[in-house]
Amino acid sequence: MKRIIILGATGSIGRQALNIISRHPESFMVAGLSAHHDTDGLLEAAELYGTRQTCLSGSRSNLVRYSGSEGLLTLIRDTDADMVLNAVAGADGLAPSFEAIRSGKDLALANKETIVMAGRLVMEAAQVLGTKIVPVDSEHSAIFSMVERFGASSLKSVIITASGGAFRDYPLEKLATVTPADALAHPTWNMGAKITVDSASMANKGLELIEASRLFNLDPDRINVVIHPESRVHSFIRTLDGSLYAQMSRPDMRIPILNAFSWPEYIEESVADMDPTDIAMHFYNPDLKRYPLLGLAFSALADGEGACTAYNAANEVAVEAFMREQIRFPGIYDIVAGTLDTNFQSRLDDIDAVMAVDSMARTMAESIVKEHQ
Repeated sequence: MKRIIILGATGSIGRQALNIISRHPESFMVAGLSAHHDTDGLLEAAELYGTRQTCLSGSRSNLVRYSGSEGLLTLIRDTDADMVLNAVAGADGLAPSFEAIRSGKDLALANKETIVMAGRLVMEAAQVLGTKIVPVDSEHSAIFSMVERFGASSLKSVIITASGGAFRDYPLEKLATVTPADALAHPTWNMGAKITVDSASMANKGLELIEASRLFNLDPDRINVVIHPESRVHSFIRTLDGSLYAQMSRPDMRIPILNAFSWPEYIEESVADMDPTDIAMHFYNPDLKRYPLLGLAFSALADGEGACTAYNAANEVAVEAFMREQIRFPGIYDIVAGTLDTNFQSRLDDIDAVMAVDSMARTMAESIVKEHQ
């Protein structure tokens, strides 16, 4: 029986994780839960899954055991558990990832910002302390599973698939007039708001290619991205002999969650079973005029750790401004590109340096947002 703390339990990933635990009660149990502001959702889940180890990280409440960002770290540290699922949104997920590793718990990582901002530091800490980081993003989960089977030494390159998001088929000239509601109409996945907007701009895929580089120790020229509208292939790996292998399933995040929870074993499940005779699949290269944030991510990866941290920070600021209708959709790229005009450090040797760059980039991005208003 694996005991699991779920951070972000009332969000999309958290709810699906709880569903997986419900489907496999003989294998998993809830050890602790957190939410940011959703008190009712958190208390309902805590009662249903029988835990008193609860935290409301974004506000104070006498109804939960822990509160605030420090309370979240205390929850992780004090709870008897085998694994932490980090489904916290954005840069706020970095400190909980470090705390999970420091407390000797394996980390099921749905918070890609952890690796984008501090991948080398996090991976080194996990190695020193003997904990395992298992990715939950569908793309990285697929690569992780295939690398586990074939061995890292057999890997030549990886190909990350992308749906293309809500504006995949929009005329380019229409992008200046799209609304946040338009961006949230994802064609294949049901996800949180921020990641859905990132899918429309493909900043999400930019973050994922940075994450893949860090997780699997790959140079940028060994990572490619292709548009795959049907979202059945979640990633490819190419082995040294040139063979291409794919992980395929229906688009259901419960599969990468289950695989992270059960690692290094596999548990029988059918929620994403796919009949290959029922669907035709297509793949094509992304147009960087439509998705300039993807090209910018490759540049940030080449420029080093500071640029990757700044890319993430500026994008978070820009997406929030778009969601508040302070800027138009193409302005997201303008804000991130403007922020990255600064030369950031190529190597960030501790968490303080990471957070200093994050803060600087946010300040710069917020200033550019004001210029666009």
